[in-house]
Amino acid sequence: MTDPKLSKEEREILKAFEADEFKSVLTPRRKKMLQTSAEETFKKDKRINIRISGRDLESLQRRALEEGIPYQTLVSSVLHKYVSGGLHDIMANKASQRAQKTRR
Repeated sequence: MTDPKLSKEEREILKAFEADEFKSVLTPRRKKMLQTSAEETFKKDKRINIRISGRDLESLQRRALEEGIPYQTLVSSVLHKYVSGGLHDIMANKASQRAQKTRR
């Protein structure tokens, strides 16, 4: 029975998947690179201590609970994404854009 919430395209994709029509194109070299990257991302070899507000800690814990992960893992992931360029400081970007507009 098909899910009525799926679009026609989604039903076609599901049908192809269930018929095992999809084949992985992951090469051994690419797989090794992804494994190494994942291991480096989650390697935890240093410890830090920080002080944050109780409100921020509760918010972090609530978000981590929604994601189904420990809050320390969430904090580590967010920090990793930020330092690797995956997250951007919206307020800093807005301030930079305002500064550029005033220089014109």
